[in-house]
Amino acid sequence: MKSPITTHVLDTALGRPAAGIAVKLHQVTSDESVAEIGSGTTDADGRIADLLPADAQVSGTYRITFDTAAYFAATNRECFYPCVEVIFEVHSEGGHYHVPLLLSPFGYSTYRGS
Repeated sequence: MKSPITTHVLDTALGRPAAGIAVKLHQVTSDESVAEIGSGTTDADGRIADLLPADAQVSGTYRITFDTAAYFAATNRECFYPCVEVIFEVHSEGGHYHVPLLLSPFGYSTYRGS
């Protein structure tokens, strides 16, 4: 069984997975404080499959942060967004929540994946 929250980063400018991106997962509380609850680095396929333990309870609000500045610096490319933060809500337990990031030096998009 895998983590209930996963991510995948694709470098759309190069047309391949973005390996080596540091990612942090924070839970946002009702008083808007944040606590880091998971982290990792994208693998050769641009994925992180173990941000949380498989049995973690996940209802709530989350912020996932991608360190894009370090990734682009490592590939000798300029970037406009030094980090990408995505805030999302999980309303039910027992599901899988995949947060892909499509990335280029001057833009990004995200969606709820499967």
